[in-house]
Amino acid sequence: MKKYSIALAVSLLIMYSCSSSPNAGEEEQLSILFTGDVLLDRGVRPIAEHRGVAYLFDSVQTAFQQADAVVINLECPLTDTLSPVNKRYIFRANAEWADELRQVGITHAAMANNHTNDQGRRGLLATHTHLNEAGIVPLGFGTNYAEQSAPTIIQKGKARAAVFNAVMMTLENWHYTEGKPGICQPTSDQLVQTISAYRAQHPETAIVAVLHWGVEFNSMPSISQRMLARQLADAGVDAIIGHHPHVTQPIDTIGHTLVCYSLGNFVFDQHPPQTRECIMVKLNIKAGRPINYEVIPAKIEGNRPIAARPCHQHT
Repeated sequence: MKKYSIALAVSLLIMYSCSSSPNAGEEEQLSILFTGDVLLDRGVRPIAEHRGVAYLFDSVQTAFQQADAVVINLECPLTDTLSPVNKRYIFRANAEWADELRQVGITHAAMANNHTNDQGRRGLLATHTHLNEAGIVPLGFGTNYAEQSAPTIIQKGKARAAVFNAVMMTLENWHYTEGKPGICQPTSDQLVQTISAYRAQHPETAIVAVLHWGVEFNSMPSISQRMLARQLADAGVDAIIGHHPHVTQPIDTIGHTLVCYSLGNFVFDQHPPQTRECIMVKLNIKAGRPINYEVIPAKIEGNRPIAARPCHQHT
């Protein structure tokens, strides 16, 4: 197993350029950029209302434009209807902001987390609707487990990725109900079995698991995260992209499987220094080839990410 700390990734930045031109005749490459938590409420809301949602993503536009797809973790429902769940932290973003998220280059939004349900099932369904209407593909949503756990396919030429999204934690005052709008919240065994079955049927497709997991503010992954990561690697996952702890955690490899335990925050209003360090990870996928990845560090200033210019590349 190889292990890379975030500090090491950043220290290697000067060795690489963020982009390179493909050689003539080289096979087509699919690039997917992943970010951490995007919150459009609380301390971020006044900025979005007065300066616009696009302002929050100004500094990362180059990184967004260099990717074929951009996947965020949407840490709030998008709904104009107030129907809050009884919980400690309750968020809500304006429905119209879905269009602005798409305009800055966001193509996919992970819904399987502990906050898209803050406005109940009505808010969850509204979020799914508003994302779709804006042209953003929602991940991890459905009315039953088969729908919620079905991967989203992202494809460019022969390069193809199946992206699964799941929340691997107990949700506050929320109960899973088959047949009603909900997010993917499987047991570890369910997720492993679902992905293993998909791998058996699609041996040539790159598999990415986007997981909301871990312990808030812990700089290292938990034992349960490490165990699940190894199970998913054995099941055939090519890359695991994690968030929820609000801080970055190490990047590992298990065999050929990339494991990004936590990307940290992205658009967020927390103040402790460790919550203002974050990374983006770009997966570069070619048919029949190992995944190449790039780590793009950023700092959160004024509740928005400020990207570093260079990036670390690794195969």
